[in-house]
Amino acid sequence: MDIIQGIIIGIVQGLTEFLPVSSSAHLVFIQNILGVESSLAFDTFLHLGTLIAVLWFFRYDIYKMLKSWWLSLGDILQGRFTEGFGEDPYKRLAWYVIIATIPVGIVGVLFEDSVDALFAGALYVPAFFLFVTGTILYLSQRMTSGNINYDNITKKEALFMGLGQACAILPGLSRSGTTIAAGLTIGLDKEFAAKFSFILSIPAIFGAFVLQLKDIGSAMDANFLPVFLGFIAAIISGYLAIKWMLDLIQNKSLDIFSYYCWAVGIIVFMGSIAHIF
Repeated sequence: MDIIQGIIIGIVQGLTEFLPVSSSAHLVFIQNILGVESSLAFDTFLHLGTLIAVLWFFRYDIYKMLKSWWLSLGDILQGRFTEGFGEDPYKRLAWYVIIATIPVGIVGVLFEDSVDALFAGALYVPAFFLFVTGTILYLSQRMTSGNINYDNITKKEALFMGLGQACAILPGLSRSGTTIAAGLTIGLDKEFAAKFSFILSIPAIFGAFVLQLKDIGSAMDANFLPVFLGFIAAIISGYLAIKWMLDLIQNKSLDIFSYYCWAVGIIVFMGSIAHIF
């Protein structure tokens, strides 16, 4: 992998991690187009880059959540957890992110080998699920606009979005697409659905990063510059993708991503099938 290839893959990772078009599918596609094979170590740095992007973008919300969560632990010791939980929306949000992360953790542990096999399979697998992503996103936007936000979200909505994130472990199903679609389906405000989706990505991305830490040494030794520049590219493009998505979901339709997912899914699927025969 050379420097240009590393930067391109980093940009693709940063954009597609937060745009509803599936980062897993696009990384498979772009690696095939460039004729390179990304190492698990490089993927580790890409995850770290997108993690830094979302942490920095939502730094004030995350600070409030961490502070409120710590205070809620004190509420437990004082026997006033319920009162504090009801008074502070950031206490609720912190606990709901934890609850919503449980499904993807369970799925990741129980079905890791099966998912790895899908990622190693033919291109028609992520292409098919990319088409599914577009369909889910398109249908969810036809739901009645809701008004659930920081103040009135419950564990039911949080868990439903967590289930959407768990489904996105499949290659081609967009994590942001499935979680935003899940939120819109059950009545979340559009902007809050996107924000909760991005904040919910933090434990998932961090978990993937931690699991891959053992491979960082080999990446640094083998391809330091392409990996480092890809990492920087993932941070910048990830930050810009979050900013763009939040503006887009407030002011415009996300249908463009549905059309994109359908088009790319069909093209890659047909090309993959034609290659087989």
